[in-house]
Amino acid sequence: MKKTIRSLTIYASLAMVAVASFWNVSELRAQTPTPAPAQTPAAAASTTCTDEVKGPLYADFTKFRTTDPTKAYEAAKKYLAACPTEEGQIPSYLKKWVVAYDKEARKFNLNRTFIDQRKYSEALPIAKEVLADEPDSLPALFALGYGGYVLAVNTKNESNNAEAINYAKKAIQVIESGKAPENWAPFKSKDDALGYLYYSVGYLERASDPTDALKNFIKAAQFDSDIKKNSQTYAFIANAYEAEYAKQSADYEAKYKGKPETPESKLAAENINQLVDRIIDALARAVAVAGSDANAQAAKTQWLARLTELYKFRHNGSEDGLKEMIATVISKPLPPVPTPITTLPTATPTTSTTPATGTGTNPASSTMAAPAATTPPAANKTTTTTPAVPAATATTTKTTATTTASSRKPAAKPKTRNNHKRH
Repeated sequence: MKKTIRSLTIYASLAMVAVASFWNVSELRAQTPTPAPAQTPAAAASTTCTDEVKGPLYADFTKFRTTDPTKAYEAAKKYLAACPTEEGQIPSYLKKWVVAYDKEARKFNLNRTFIDQRKYSEALPIAKEVLADEPDSLPALFALGYGGYVLAVNTKNESNNAEAINYAKKAIQVIESGKAPENWAPFKSKDDALGYLYYSVGYLERASDPTDALKNFIKAAQFDSDIKKNSQTYAFIANAYEAEYAKQSADYEAKYKGKPETPESKLAAENINQLVDRIIDALARAVAVAGSDANAQAAKTQWLARLTELYKFRHNGSEDGLKEMIATVISKPLPPVPTPITTLPTATPTTSTTPATGTGTNPASSTMAAPAATTPPAANKTTTTTPAVPAATATTTKTTATTTASSRKPAAKPKTRNNHKRH
């Protein structure tokens, strides 16, 4: 990846900004002799705004403007402090040059703290200053949105989640409108940035807005990014479906347990089966992506146990085809959030004859309810951790954020109950 602003020299960038944004300096020099021109009456009244003070300061400014802008900036600031009310080409030019320098300095400081040093808490206020200069600045939005997510993970303090969500969503909006930064740091590419930003929104919304969080996790997995290859993405998707499955399963039991089957109970069972198939798909992806990753093995064991439990529930107690599914699931499109089934097929068999595939397809065509000999597993909280921070650019030190393993326990053995059982 390209180097950040640090790799450009701030001196050259400031000099170019000054020349491009204001007016030709050689022309200014021709119009303005050194020392500075005659003072206005207000400036002349000052004991500090004299030719003896101004002349050397302006000389220093012109000397260092293209070779050492920091020294030029100091000279310009002293000149303006000595003559705060002076008017004319020179003070007007110096004021604009100082403003441009400050603007570039804020960008430089943001990249130094956010990209090079990864001091996220220090980067946030600087990012807000940059954003005040440029409302669509992607580096500033990255720091405030993605940086806010990293802080929430590392500090366990989620009090600023709402603000980080808004900035991350704004960054997504700016990117999807066609705009791009000079480089994508701390991400590898446009897709990598979108993957992490959607994931950040999903993570930060997982408690306050689970429905939208699920959509953002699914969206995050659509991009060619590290997030797509991270098992935690699919673990969070599975968790979201598990939560909805628990609600619908409890509602089913309250309404239909111990009662004759009705069209309404069949519909409820079909909608629950859709959720089970989505959980199966997400867990299969988590297991497949985890592979031999040493850091994911403990979670992988839990995911596989839950996956096997649900797969057997949807396949008449058999594990046939499960290994093949895990081996191929990543090559298939991630299924969207299921649309609630509102009508049953014309002919609904009383017992299942063809098990659902368990890969996220709509199970309505198989109309498979819980096998008579088994009961649906209880909803489970899938173990999740937080993904690593994106790898640093080629010119910075590679570091990763500390992950936080969940303390959630593996799924308990399914309890014997009659949920969704056909009578």
